Amino acid sequence: MGRAEERRARQRGGHRAAPPARSSAPAAPPGPSGPSGPSEAEPTVIGGRAAARRAAKGKSDRGKGKGKDGRSLIRRMFTWKKMLGAFFTVCLLGIGGFVALYMMVSVPEGNAAAQTQSNVYKYSDGTVLARKGTVNREIVDLSKVPKAVQHTFVAAENKTFYSDAGIDLRGMTRGLYNTVMGRGTQGGSTITQQYVKNYYLSQDQTVTRKLKELVISLKVDRERSKDDILAGYINTSYYGRGAYGIQAAAQAYYRVDAQDLTVEQGAYLAALLQAPSQYDWAVAGPVGKKLVQERWNYVLNNMVGQGWLDKSKRDAMKFPVPKGPKGAPGLEGQKGYLVELANSQLEKQLMKSQGISQSEAEAQVVDQGWTITLNIDRKKQAKLEAAVKSQLTSKLNGKKRTVDKNVQAGAVSVDPKTGKIVALYGGVSYYQHYTDNATRADYQPASTFKPIILAAALDQNAKTQNGKPINANTIYDGTSGRPVKGSDIAFAPPNEDDADYGNITVQTAMNKSVNSVFAQMGVDVGMKNVLRAADDLGLDTTGLPAVPAQTLGTMGASPLEMAGVYATLDNHGQKVTPTVLASAEKTGRKVDLPDPIGEQVINSSAADQVTSVLTGVVDDGTAKVSVAQNPLRKGQQVAGKTGTSDNNKSAWFTGYTPDLVTSVGLFGEDYKKHSQVSLTGATGLIPGTGRINGGGYPAQIWAAYTFGVTKKAKFELNTDLGAAVQPTETPSYSSTPSETPSETPSQTPSKSVTPSLTPSQTPSQSPTTSSPPTTSAPPSTPSTSPTGGITDNPLDPGNGQQ
Repeated sequence: MGRAEERRARQRGGHRAAPPARSSAPAAPPGPSGPSGPSEAEPTVIGGRAAARRAAKGKSDRGKGKGKDGRSLIRRMFTWKKMLGAFFTVCLLGIGGFVALYMMVSVPEGNAAAQTQSNVYKYSDGTVLARKGTVNREIVDLSKVPKAVQHTFVAAENKTFYSDAGIDLRGMTRGLYNTVMGRGTQGGSTITQQYVKNYYLSQDQTVTRKLKELVISLKVDRERSKDDILAGYINTSYYGRGAYGIQAAAQAYYRVDAQDLTVEQGAYLAALLQAPSQYDWAVAGPVGKKLVQERWNYVLNNMVGQGWLDKSKRDAMKFPVPKGPKGAPGLEGQKGYLVELANSQLEKQLMKSQGISQSEAEAQVVDQGWTITLNIDRKKQAKLEAAVKSQLTSKLNGKKRTVDKNVQAGAVSVDPKTGKIVALYGGVSYYQHYTDNATRADYQPASTFKPIILAAALDQNAKTQNGKPINANTIYDGTSGRPVKGSDIAFAPPNEDDADYGNITVQTAMNKSVNSVFAQMGVDVGMKNVLRAADDLGLDTTGLPAVPAQTLGTMGASPLEMAGVYATLDNHGQKVTPTVLASAEKTGRKVDLPDPIGEQVINSSAADQVTSVLTGVVDDGTAKVSVAQNPLRKGQQVAGKTGTSDNNKSAWFTGYTPDLVTSVGLFGEDYKKHSQVSLTGATGLIPGTGRINGGGYPAQIWAAYTFGVTKKAKFELNTDLGAAVQPTETPSYSSTPSETPSETPSQTPSKSVTPSLTPSQTPSQSPTTSSPPTTSAPPSTPSTSPTGGITDNPLDPGNGQQ
């Protein structure tokens, strides 16, 4: 058949003619229609080929696991009918299981009182330090609590309390999932569930306990009135300060009975339940105070939303600052501070290991029958307390001088090889001053921050603005008020007493605590690198801006943190996280505690060079009289740094021998308002301005304690630079200063009049317009006795130096 005939055949038949058969068989004879008509054999050929193709495809599908209908095995197994049937089967099994569980679990007897036991705290040698466990609880009838105060708790925890069935299925499902996946807990429990957990069950984060909580909550909601449940909840909850129940909390925070609480006060107590210790106004830091105020506002706003509080009244409400706490019996002197720190560290460990909230961790720790052994050495603890008394508190007389009432002291002593806190001084007495001065982080560490800048420079192999390596012998310009180079933020800090030092080495700058040198060094290193090093060493730098002003130590820090930083330096750069906990156990349970010694955070040669430089501060610098020349010294090699903050609100000495690190801080705190005030004039024994410096009382306390509990020892240092291995009087010239100094530094530093004596903590954003640094000839030996330098006055060592 030709192509033309084929086209005509398609037109007549409506489909394409079959192609000629490829078989070798002879062609069939033409039909009656003749050669031009369609062959009768062609339909047979067409049908046969289609059937063959279908048969071949069937075999191929079966080879691929498909059925006769062409569907895969998975599609045949997971049909919508089968999936729907499986879903209903699971639902029926779940319902059946829940019904069985509901029938099996009954409401138990309340066990809250049975679980409340005394905690026993021991010294490192096993002798008892304190027992704490007298339950401060007084059950009150709900009718004694104002209705509006009742609503504060409902608004805070469970707005649907009066209408729900006692459970939050979504929250329970989320909680069960997190428990199974090991992710800890999240919020979502109703008031009924929390009451059941507090009164009938335990704080254990297990699937079994959560299922029991679900069933018991349903039964309790059916069997008891909402008022009974709410009363049980507010009477069994823990509010911090050792207070269980709303009556004890009302007395602990506002010195009133529960029936006399205002709505504002009730909202604060309701807010407390989320994190009692963190939200306690007396000890909360800036973050804690911000969070509790946000929570307080949340409670009151919810009350408005629920129609329980008029908006105009709510708008007129002010935050009700609680009264200061009263000490619990048996925690006199330093005991209370030690117990609180032990509880805090144990709670943090439970939070980390179990993924629980702070309030849940506190409920597991406070008065729960723990035996907690501390790392505190009884002899060292007694020696530290005696040193504070002999060197400071015995000289204070609040009747003669009001400023003496404002002096607060804190100290922490750490073994750098183990990270153990072996002694701690938190204040004159836990009863008289509830805030722990050893752990508070609201005062500036001042010049005790300078070694961190040097550590960052050495660890990063940083260079000056003109490309010279930074080390102990690097020369900087010590002119007071000299603008820093290389920063887009203008900063020109004055030195103490506005003294100009001219060209000096880093070693001498550390000895004299020269602000202008370390401000420039911070910029040379990069302030982000400096803050990163500070964080690695143990300071909390979260949220701190990377600006040159931080080189003055303007952030907050605690003696505990500074002891950890210097312990890491003493430990050759291997991280030391001080801990007071030796062990914590109760019946059938022992907590695994982390190793206080961590990874290498700065290289050992950098850490050792910082230590070497800091020996110069003691032997030739601001701590010379109080420490180096102290008659109690028995050959111990000592490294350390003094610090005196802006307006003399704090004074520090943090120092160490090869086997002991101790940080001592003095803080000016108004004895009535608790605001930060100056220490100047305290004791009445400091001549001249009466300024309290780090080289004075803090260094004297340090020496009286340390030289009484340590023996002769020498640092093993991996460095050939710094005062421990080189004299500091004749430095070698290793880099050029940032500005062109005079050929011969003045023997009596001049006074700069341009910069302020109180540098702003928030420097101007305007960039400097200074020119690049220039190279100058090597300077002559710097003066070792500038105005304001070291004198022989034992009451004011350093005569104003930091």
